[in-house]
Amino acid sequence: SPQKLCSTSIGGEKRASMAIMLFPLQFFVFCHGLLQLAQLLVSGYLKGSISTIEKRYGFSSQKSGLVACFNEVGNTALIVFVSYFGSRVHRPRWIGLGALVASLAVFLMALPHFLSGPYQYSHSISSECHYCMHYPCGLTSSTNQEVLPIMLMGQLLLGIGGVPIQPFGISYIDDYASKRNSPLYLGIMFAVTVIGPAGGFMLGSLLLRFYVDFDKLAPHEIELDTGDPRWVGAWWLGFLLAGGLLFLTSLPYLFFPRKMPKEVGSYIGMGLFIHKIAFPKIVLRTLKNPIYLLVVLAQVNLSAMVAGLATFMSKFIEQQFSKTASVSNMIIGGVNIPVAMLGIMAGGGIMRRLCMSVKTSALMCTAMVFTAVLFGIPLLFLGCSTQNIAGVYPSSYKPEPACHLNCSCDDQAFNPVCGSDGVEFRSPCHAGCCMRNFKEGKILNYTNCKCIGANGSGFAVPGSCGTGCAHLFLPFVVLCALTGFVASLVQTPSFMMILRTVKPEDKSFALGIQFMMFRVLAFMPGPVLYGSAIDTTCILWAKKCNKNTSCRYYNLDHFRQRFLGLQVFFLFGAFVCFLLTLRKIKGSEPLDSEENKPNRLPLISKPSKSEENEKMCKSEA
Repeated sequence: SPQKLCSTSIGGEKRASMAIMLFPLQFFVFCHGLLQLAQLLVSGYLKGSISTIEKRYGFSSQKSGLVACFNEVGNTALIVFVSYFGSRVHRPRWIGLGALVASLAVFLMALPHFLSGPYQYSHSISSECHYCMHYPCGLTSSTNQEVLPIMLMGQLLLGIGGVPIQPFGISYIDDYASKRNSPLYLGIMFAVTVIGPAGGFMLGSLLLRFYVDFDKLAPHEIELDTGDPRWVGAWWLGFLLAGGLLFLTSLPYLFFPRKMPKEVGSYIGMGLFIHKIAFPKIVLRTLKNPIYLLVVLAQVNLSAMVAGLATFMSKFIEQQFSKTASVSNMIIGGVNIPVAMLGIMAGGGIMRRLCMSVKTSALMCTAMVFTAVLFGIPLLFLGCSTQNIAGVYPSSYKPEPACHLNCSCDDQAFNPVCGSDGVEFRSPCHAGCCMRNFKEGKILNYTNCKCIGANGSGFAVPGSCGTGCAHLFLPFVVLCALTGFVASLVQTPSFMMILRTVKPEDKSFALGIQFMMFRVLAFMPGPVLYGSAIDTTCILWAKKCNKNTSCRYYNLDHFRQRFLGLQVFFLFGAFVCFLLTLRKIKGSEPLDSEENKPNRLPLISKPSKSEENEKMCKSEA
C-alpha cells in the first residue's frame, strides 16, 4: 500500500542518514589512504625483494621484471569497463571486495617458498683444491619450475582485485569534497599512499636479514651471513604480513554508504549523474580532448620511469655500490620514497595555496620536470667500473690457465673471494686455494692460493672485492632524492588538470582510461624494458642445464648508463608532453566558455584572469 511504501522509504532514509553521520568524507579519505598504503606496501615489498627472488629461483632481470609488472595485465583487462560503470554501482563496496581478492593473491605469492626444497648454494666441502657443488639436470626440483607461474598468477589476481580501488576512490572523494578541498584531500591521500612503497622497502630491509629457510633449519645449520654474496633473505615472510594488512584495511569499505554528504560548495560529478550515453561516444569524447591526452602521456612517461626505478633501484645500489639488499631497501624506503612523499604533499599544498588554474598547473609541471631532467643527468656519472674479476672482467685479464687446472673447478661454482692482490675470483677453487683457516666456526681466509701472488704465495678472503664506490654513495643518494622530490611535485597538479578538463559525468571513465594507459604504456612495459636493458649488461651468466638463469656479474658502466639513461629519457618525454600541454592551453579558448560553464569547476574558470579566479576560489572556502 502507499502508506507501507512511504513508511519503508522513511525508514530507509533514516538508516542512510545514520550511515552518513557515521562515515564522513574525511574518514573515507583516511580509510582509502590506508587501503592504498597496504596495496602499495605489497608492490614496494615485491620490488625490494626482486633481486633476492632472482637469486633464489634463478630468474633473469627480464623475468623478474615480468613478475613485477604482471599485476597490470589483470588490471588493464578490466579497468576501463569497471570505471565505465563507476556511476552505477556501490563504489565503496566494490572497493572492499576487490581488496579482499587482492589480499588472497598476496598470500598466493608466498606459496612457492612452502612448495620449494631448501635453498642450495655453492660451498667448499673439503680442505683440498676441489670444488664440488653441482646442479645435475636430473635432480632439478620440479617445484622450482612452477615458481614463475605461481608468482604470475598471484600478480594477475592482485591486479584484478586492485581494479576498483584507485579510480572509484578518487571519484568518490572528488564527488563529495568542495572544489577547494579536493586537491588537498587527493594530495594527502597520494602522500599517505607513498608510505606504502616506503613501508614495503623498509619491511624488506628488515626481513631480508633473516635467512630464507629459517623456518626449516636450526640456527646452527645456517652457515651464511648477510654479507655473503650467496645470502638469500626471507623474501616470503613479507607477503604474509602485507596480505594480512590488506585484508584488514578492506573490511571498512563493506560498511560505507553509497552516497556521502556534500561539503559546502561541492559539485556532484562523477558518481551521481547517470546518463544513458553510448560507451563509444564517451570514449571518443574523452580521447578527443587534447589537454587530457597530453597530460596523461606526460604521466605515462613519469610512471614508466617510476615503475622501472622502483623495481630495480635496489638491485642497482647493490651492484653499483656493493651494498646488501637490506641496506639498499633501507635507503629507498627511508630516504627516496619519503622525500617523494614530501614532494607530493608540497605539490598539493602549493596548488591549494595559490588556487592554481589549469594553465598555471601546466606551467608548474613543465618547469618542475625540466628541473628534474637537469638533476638527473649528473647521476649518469656517479659510479665506478666493474672490479677486476679473474677470467671475467676485463676480458684482457685472465689468470694462468694452469694455476687451478688440478682443482677440477665447477664452471658454475659461485662463492666469490677477494685475492690479496685485489683481484676477485668466482670461488676459492678458481683462485687455486688449497687451505682454509677458521675463526669461531667461520672461514677467516683461504691460503696457498696458486693463482694469487708470486708462486702462489697469496691468500684470499671470503666475499667480493667490491667496486670501490663508497665515497660516491652519499652524493648519489642526495642527488637521487632531489630528483625524486622535484619530479613528485607534479603529481597532484597533473591529476587535478585531468579532473578539471573533462565533463563531470565523464570523470570516472576518464580516470579509467588514464589508469589503463598507465598500465598498457608504463606499468607493464616499464619493468620489462628496464630488466631487458639490465640483462644486456651481464658479463657472466649462471647456467643450469645449459640455460642462462640469473646474472653473476655486470659491466657496471653499461649498467649505470642504460639504467639511469632510461630515467633521463622518460623525464624528457614528460617535459615535452607538459610543454605541449602548456602551449595548447595558451592557444585555446578559455576552458569555461559559455557552452561548458555548467560542467566546469571554478578552479579552471577564465585562467587568463587570475584575480577573478583567486577571488572565486577563496569565496568557496
